[in-house]
Amino acid sequence: MTGDWWFRHDDETVVWTGRPRLSAALGGGVVGVATVAVALLAAAAVDPRIAAASPLGVGIAGWELLRVTRTDYVVTTRAIWSKRGVLGRKVRRVGLAQVQNTAYSQSVTGSAFGYGTVTIEVAGGPDLELRRIDDPQVVRRSITDRTGTVDREPPGTVEQWRAVLSVVRDIEAAVD
Repeated sequence: MTGDWWFRHDDETVVWTGRPRLSAALGGGVVGVATVAVALLAAAAVDPRIAAASPLGVGIAGWELLRVTRTDYVVTTRAIWSKRGVLGRKVRRVGLAQVQNTAYSQSVTGSAFGYGTVTIEVAGGPDLELRRIDDPQVVRRSITDRTGTVDREPPGTVEQWRAVLSVVRDIEAAVD
């Protein structure tokens, strides 16, 4: 499965796909409904021409809903993809080799209802956030399992590192 906004290599598989919960549009929906209500009440009480402001409220609510439904996230065995945008489209790909650290956060309601935000620290670029997604702990774990950021032993043997140290000391002595 390859969408029209992301691609995958032959040996790459999809690990997780998701998008923000619809509740992420709740704030804009409330503002939109309140705008319509105020416009209609003001039209009834003051001047009927004020009712012309109600489409503004519908637009605000619709924009927030589109903003949430046109956001998608994909995690593959090689990269993390993010797409968002209503009128345009912003697509970002972060290779798993660029991931330096991951974290997740949940508000009180997020903890109660099982959603949160996964933050991915990217080497050489801005952080990437997967906002208001279901099961953020599971998504974070699926990323860290593939990035090698889990605590592990350094590569090589003690003898190899001693040899490297010896070479570095020789270079330092030659420079002084």
